[in-house]
Amino acid sequence: MIIGDVVGNVWATRKNDSLIGLKLMIVRRIDVCLNEEKESFVAADLVGAGIGERVLVATGSSARQSAELEHALVDASIIGIIDEVDVPGNHQ
Repeated sequence: MIIGDVVGNVWATRKNDSLIGLKLMIVRRIDVCLNEEKESFVAADLVGAGIGERVLVATGSSARQSAELEHALVDASIIGIIDEVDVPGNHQ
């Protein structure tokens, strides 16, 4: 799983039928141990995350392990909104 910050939305008027009804968000991966921002990617939002929230993202085949995404063409899905991250020795 990946920790990231939601930084934007994606709107697509034309898309594969498997994506209809899905909210697509831009997530910037975070390395919480080094407090560094990494690459950005698109993820299907399953939990109602908003811009500025820190989220937990499943990738690969695990991203499709919900009824909403069983046949969807996605490789990343937001599966949780993070309240707090605690890394000993690293105060965020």
